[in-house]
Amino acid sequence: MPKIQAATVAEHRARQRAAILDAARSILAEGGSQAPSLAAVAARTGLARPSVYQYFKSRTDLLDAVIVDLLPRWSTYVTQRMRRAATPGDRVLAYVAANLRLVAKGEHPVFRGLSASASPEALAEPSRRLHEQLRAPLVEALAEHGAPDPAGTAELIQAIVYTASHMIESGVGEAKARSLARGLLEPYLRQPTG
Repeated sequence: MPKIQAATVAEHRARQRAAILDAARSILAEGGSQAPSLAAVAARTGLARPSVYQYFKSRTDLLDAVIVDLLPRWSTYVTQRMRRAATPGDRVLAYVAANLRLVAKGEHPVFRGLSASASPEALAEPSRRLHEQLRAPLVEALAEHGAPDPAGTAELIQAIVYTASHMIESGVGEAKARSLARGLLEPYLRQPTG
């Protein structure tokens, strides 16, 4: 029987599961159109392949777990950054900066890897929920700012985030992409509208 690496068996299992998910995310972030095999994930974590099967029955089961883990973490990160901002305009800028930070840290390639390898059905509902979870505080901040059409303005801001994300993934530094986005948005956000 393998030796546990934590104070309790439950804690050991939680750490092992987290390591497996981290390895799968890492492989997805590296690109490629194929989902990571359980053998590749096992090798990345230093576990025997049968050990990975104790946590995940199949590659599909593993990808579903990555989806369940990734999308709420993204939403939590962005909303926490927005809550720290003092004004509605600052919350919008925090939204942009937080999303670009996650892209720069490699989370977006994981999402793209999931899109290429997970079933569309498995990804559709969590993606829709993530979009709504992110959209709601952005629309709220824009409404507080005085935007005449907060939902429409949120879609335009999301288009800026999308373009800046592609710039980062194409080699433009995060700071440069964030500066360009901020340069477009700041004049609007520093003046009350209405």
